[in-house]
Amino acid sequence: MTVTATSVDQPDQLQPSPAPSAFRGRLLRLVPALASALCGVLLYVSFPPRTLWWLALPAFAGFGWLLRGRGWKAALGLGYLFGLGFLLPLLVWTGVEVGPGPWLALVAIEAVFIALVGVGVAAVSRLPAWPVWAAALWIAGEAVRARVPFRGFPWGKIAFGQADGVFLPLAAVGGTPVLGFAVVLCGFGLYEAGRLIAEGRRTRVVRRGAAAAALLSVAVPVAGAVAARPLVSDKAEDGTRTVALIQGNVPRSGLEFSAQRRAVLDYHVRETLRLAADIKAGKAPKPDYVLWPENSSDIDPFTNPDAAAVIEGAAKAVGVPVSVGGVVEKDGKLLNEQILWDPVKGPTQTYDKRQIQPFGEYLPLRGLVGAVNKNWTGMVRQDFSRGSTPGVFDIDGAKVGLDTCYEAAFDWAVRDTVTHGAEMISVPSNNATFDRSEMTYQQLAMSRIRAVEHSRTVTVPVTSGVSAVIMPDGKITQKTGMFVPAYLVQKVPLRTSKTPATQLGILPEIALVLVAAGGVGWATGSGLRRRRTGGA
Repeated sequence: MTVTATSVDQPDQLQPSPAPSAFRGRLLRLVPALASALCGVLLYVSFPPRTLWWLALPAFAGFGWLLRGRGWKAALGLGYLFGLGFLLPLLVWTGVEVGPGPWLALVAIEAVFIALVGVGVAAVSRLPAWPVWAAALWIAGEAVRARVPFRGFPWGKIAFGQADGVFLPLAAVGGTPVLGFAVVLCGFGLYEAGRLIAEGRRTRVVRRGAAAAALLSVAVPVAGAVAARPLVSDKAEDGTRTVALIQGNVPRSGLEFSAQRRAVLDYHVRETLRLAADIKAGKAPKPDYVLWPENSSDIDPFTNPDAAAVIEGAAKAVGVPVSVGGVVEKDGKLLNEQILWDPVKGPTQTYDKRQIQPFGEYLPLRGLVGAVNKNWTGMVRQDFSRGSTPGVFDIDGAKVGLDTCYEAAFDWAVRDTVTHGAEMISVPSNNATFDRSEMTYQQLAMSRIRAVEHSRTVTVPVTSGVSAVIMPDGKITQKTGMFVPAYLVQKVPLRTSKTPATQLGILPEIALVLVAAGGVGWATGSGLRRRRTGGA
């Protein structure tokens, strides 16, 4: 019998293929990227119209976990994905009428700032008490976003998602920078505390200094918010006024409504006349003044006698001054203007919007934009001009500050109405272009933050909703639905005291930017020393 020997040296048959292991490795490398984007989505979900403000904390805890100890390239990518996960759904309303192009371009640019913050957070994550440096870096990133490009775009500030949260009183301490800093610090602190607890269980060694810093990162923001609660009050300091808000509605949502501006004007006149009739019938109290929204008269009443006539008729019917949102042309300049129309004297005071919206009220890079899409340049045929002085109407002794729509997002624009004497604030807006998107709820939350920040009643008259009355403690007492004609009448407190946030102005933001710069400098210096000494 012949026996045939078989070689055992057959690696192709006996050794498993490395392909499954390599594929698994590639999938594992995608986990941080996916997790970073999901943390960004979690942050978005914490914003209005939802009241899930607390989700911002696990969002930043997860972001800190992903960035800690990373190199700058990985941190840049993870930060960008976090920014996309947050901003893509948050700003989807910017493409409601103009398509996805501008929306995607805006998000792509804004996410770069968050990516750079991610690099900074990764760099300071090796420092003692790193959540403090990291939270300051986030606020520094917000400060830059609020100023560049094209005079900034502050939408998505962490503070604007906290109108229902426990940290809200901190807005009265240092405005949106301090409120946002507290939230981000608490989120990073939660991750660091959890990390140290896990490390202690594994090594049975507790680093007391690091543990104390982590716990303070969580405890101090909460304690600060509790301590700041006495700053929040809705008591009148200079009497009260009864104010009426008119929401006339529009013929249809979208950009087309501008072509029907006479109908928009007539709708607001009609709703004011309905209010006047209800006052006469005893169904509604007589207000001291009436507030119309932005763009309630896109027909210039100074050059169109018929528009002036119907506005004057509405003012006389209700018997009190009416603040009208008009589009006017003066000396060749197109202005978004609030006009105080007295029932006897006619137009007496005006305020021209100062922070106008890029790509909405004026078109930067017009030639480049036109080369990409001529339809976009057609939507903004003539650029609006900026006003130069703060808007405070004196209405029979009541000082009403004005911040038109987009201006409510900018700290300085709201603050200087209060420093110029405003005893209450009005934010006349026009959100009809954005249909039933979340935009109106996001903007309403901003106004709630401003109410607490400066301890002022804030009224929000909107063409198509949601219009609302907000007390100085940030609570909404009345609001309308969307795309319905309505009026609101309410007695509101006038206040004259200034919160620490109003008095300190930009100083808290500057301080946090300096803290961020110090942290980056320390981290950079430490890295250089490690490389010189051959350390890890």
